[in-house]
Amino acid sequence: MEAMKKEFISIWIIFLLVNLVCSQQMKRRDILNTLLNTTEYDPRISPDFERNEATGVNVQLSVISIDSINEISMDFTLNAILRQTWIDPRLNFSHLSNISLLELDQRRMGDVWLPDTFFRNEKSGTLHAITVPNKLLHIHNDGRVRYSIRISLTLSCTMDLRFYPMDDQICSILAESYGYSIENVHLMWEPKNAVIIQSTDDEYTLPQFYQHKPVETIKYSIVNPSNVEFSGLEAKLHLRRNLGYYMSQVFIPSILIVTLSWISFWIHVDAVPARVSLGVICVLTMTTQSAGVRNYLPRVSYIKAIDVWMAFGLVFVFAALLEYAYVNIQTRKHHKQVKKREKKEKKGDISGKENDQDYFMERARRVDRVSRIVFPVSYTLFNIVFWSAYLSK
Repeated sequence: MEAMKKEFISIWIIFLLVNLVCSQQMKRRDILNTLLNTTEYDPRISPDFERNEATGVNVQLSVISIDSINEISMDFTLNAILRQTWIDPRLNFSHLSNISLLELDQRRMGDVWLPDTFFRNEKSGTLHAITVPNKLLHIHNDGRVRYSIRISLTLSCTMDLRFYPMDDQICSILAESYGYSIENVHLMWEPKNAVIIQSTDDEYTLPQFYQHKPVETIKYSIVNPSNVEFSGLEAKLHLRRNLGYYMSQVFIPSILIVTLSWISFWIHVDAVPARVSLGVICVLTMTTQSAGVRNYLPRVSYIKAIDVWMAFGLVFVFAALLEYAYVNIQTRKHHKQVKKREKKEKKGDISGKENDQDYFMERARRVDRVSRIVFPVSYTLFNIVFWSAYLSK
């Protein structure tokens, strides 16, 4: 008998809880239907339109990842969550219930007024819709509305590549109201954590860039050709290029190529095939490397740091090839003089003065000895000037 009583009480408690949950759900549905009644609420009108006041919209951007930064097209791609918060007095339901907030289904979000925020420097963008459109809308009991969407954007970024690859770039995210003037909608950054870059490190890093300064947030306004003022927000990402890739793939290999061309100065002056082949290979390798670097850069009118580096590297290896051209000329003069002397010796009409003129070979060897010192010293001085100038910017 006692067991039957306990079972009855348990069933009764479960029944009450189910009724309570159902009544709570009905209550939420009724509140939502009351708030979004089309006769009382018009989603086509901004919240403070009738009071002739601008609706303040707080914007927060949470950057999930920065996927790529492209120098050729001068743009960058990011994946982010855009959160917007504003007060809509028409959606205040604190007098109807003690429920803290209502979560709207995506099919009902169109029944609520939403700001028309767009990204001014956007080239392309997508709204994530796997497995459903990534949107969120919460209505708090005081009329505060929180709207969130997940998006991927490709934004233009005008880059100054004069110091490439020792350059710093500032890429901006520009958000504005498209149709509502500043008299109707006023965009503002969230007071705290306006732009969040989700990273476990203190500085967000990319394969070729790292963030060397905090994100700078700016509020501005812009006037269109019709003399209508619109509210806008700007977030500046301060990015510095990481030199690791370029040191291993560009600078160190080119240093080795230039150094390799100096081996020619230690090869015998009569080893024509060896010295010519070495010089030509170094010139062609440097030219190919320079062309490969240019393929990843836009065709700009100014000179970049990498252009200076590759140009001087090509000059040094080409100068080493020209050095042997001069040495070879002196060597051939020596051989001609030797043959001429041998002919005269056979005829027996050689004089002591002609014996003293056999100096072309010594001149060629002297040029090689001087080049062994001049070329490394000159290239070292160039490196000191180059790295001092571009790293001390």
